[in-house]
Amino acid sequence: MFLKNNVTKEENSNKTIEKKPYSVKDSYFWRINASLALASFFIFASMYAIQPLLPVFVDEFQISVSVSSLSMSFTIIGLIAGLIILGFLSDRMGRTQFIKISLLGAIFPFFLMPLTDSFIIFIILRFIQGFALAGLPAAALAYLHEEIEPKSAAFATALYISSNALGGMAGRVITGVVSDVMSWQVAFYGLAAFGGLILILTHFLLPHSKHFQPSRLPFSKDIEGFLFHLKDPQLLLVFGLGIVLQMSFTGVWTYLPFYLQGEPFLLSLHTISYFFLAYGLGVIGSPLAGWLSSFIGLEKVRIGGMITLGIGILFTLHNALPIIVVGLCITCLGFFTAHSLTASSVSETVTHHKGSASSLYLVSYYIGVTLGSSALAPIWENFHWKGLAVLLGLLPMIYLLIIRSIPHGSRQSTSNSAYMNK
Repeated sequence: MFLKNNVTKEENSNKTIEKKPYSVKDSYFWRINASLALASFFIFASMYAIQPLLPVFVDEFQISVSVSSLSMSFTIIGLIAGLIILGFLSDRMGRTQFIKISLLGAIFPFFLMPLTDSFIIFIILRFIQGFALAGLPAAALAYLHEEIEPKSAAFATALYISSNALGGMAGRVITGVVSDVMSWQVAFYGLAAFGGLILILTHFLLPHSKHFQPSRLPFSKDIEGFLFHLKDPQLLLVFGLGIVLQMSFTGVWTYLPFYLQGEPFLLSLHTISYFFLAYGLGVIGSPLAGWLSSFIGLEKVRIGGMITLGIGILFTLHNALPIIVVGLCITCLGFFTAHSLTASSVSETVTHHKGSASSLYLVSYYIGVTLGSSALAPIWENFHWKGLAVLLGLLPMIYLLIIRSIPHGSRQSTSNSAYMNK
């Protein structure tokens, strides 16, 4: 009897240890981060690889610049649709399978796009690829916060966000170089092969979910829970922040090349492309932000990131190129600091449908991408870089002042508690 009781206690103890979330001291913590870093590197490289190739498509398919840009626009449209649908489904069906399906769905279009002579088919394939790309971001943040202890979750999220930055930078630079030396078709086949390797590594490295609790409610209840996020004042402020951060950041990178091509700089596009290396500060800024937040708090570091972003953009008003370069580095550091902690705060705030909440934040983030490009065109045309930079630099600070001016009680998360008490 005594032996039996000891065995039972030992089994219960083992189960408790088994179910304990991972910390930085666990090998599985690093397996999760390595898997998601590799996967997100490929996903974001695939997403932005198309940008340097837009002039190539103009000649290749005999189309206009505006039509060529649809290859990027349709990717973002597919991505937004995927974030909503796949984020919702990941709350019902699990996280890891969507991460792997996302990789698989991103790989196949790279084999098919070089085979078509029709640009319509090309952009349809990009839309499908954009939808597939959404599987990783729709599930990854929720997966991190379910499997990793709260003290380590911000750091893990920061590592994940930094790999996004590195992938986006690498996708732009490497694809452009390979296409210039060989062809864009070779670049796409190379991306497909690289993606296949990442898929194999992720399959073996990424642990299965231990703490995922699938929603077993009727479909209508899941829809209701999803919509509750849009009634939460605190989450709405976070979603708004995602729009503001990305609108400012995208606006800089969309219109700065036009500014640097003109007087007094007269830089070539080849030279301007090296300015994208400032994204490297995002690789440093995200994990640094996660580390700092564990000591002084997420909110303080996020506010610091927003102010840093604004100051960096205002630096670009200077006429000296070295000062502009410094400003871009500060801009990237501030943006990825604020973005990584904002993304992390979503999963910490919600108590249900975490995948849906993370997806809604990313939808707002990519709405910011759209606003930061096309919506700012009238300001550029009428006020040029100085007017645009002042607006983009002040926007995060204005939003911060608006948030701080709202009474604290009005900013509290109410819908999650209301949902849980229904």
